[in-house]
Amino acid sequence: MTDPDVTDELQDATSRLVRTVDALTDEEYAAASLLPDWSRAHVVAHLALNAEALTGVLRGIVGGEPTTMYASQEQRDADIEELAAADPSELRDRLLGSTTDLADAMAAVPDEGWDTVVERTPGSGRTFVAHAVPGMRLREVEIHHADLAAGYTRAEWPTSFSERVLRSMMKRDAGDEPFTAVPHDLAGTWQCGEVTDSSPVVRGSAADLAWWLTGRDDGEGLTTDSDALPRIEAW
Repeated sequence: MTDPDVTDELQDATSRLVRTVDALTDEEYAAASLLPDWSRAHVVAHLALNAEALTGVLRGIVGGEPTTMYASQEQRDADIEELAAADPSELRDRLLGSTTDLADAMAAVPDEGWDTVVERTPGSGRTFVAHAVPGMRLREVEIHHADLAAGYTRAEWPTSFSERVLRSMMKRDAGDEPFTAVPHDLAGTWQCGEVTDSSPVVRGSAADLAWWLTGRDDGEGLTTDSDALPRIEAW
């Protein structure tokens, strides 16, 4: 089974994303996004293709023919480049159609189907359980919505989403820089790696911490008791 709270949050987040994309003029699609070497058209293309890929996974489960999310990483990247070059009207239609199809596909999965383990690409070893799909898609929608640089920022994220990102990202390997994150607008602290008394403490809003943990910036709005913030790999 999936978490109904996540499903509801995804519906709301998707509606916000679609409104932002619909409001872009055709000329604004070519403008730079916050992601290196990607225009807004690349971000919209990725979001549409990601929804289509997740829809394919869920339909495969329902049909009894499990499928990978992407044929290969190279094909996934090539498909983004191809769709990003399409007319903005096609991009808008693909995004809306893909989000509708994904919602329908999620509604069609039987309870036992959500325990199916799926490969991201054939033979890659990267797998996920089907019940993670709503949460995976929610991260894609909210984070890449902010990446569009079209008026929606991390400051607009629901606090519940910022907390979800913190919980997810703090589970990653901290490498040589374990640290503690202290969001001033949430109760509690989060530890990344094997924290010791000498490990740095990083403070800020939940949204600023979450954004930094995705590797999106150098920690604007954050403070630390160390000489510098720990290095974070891009998400």
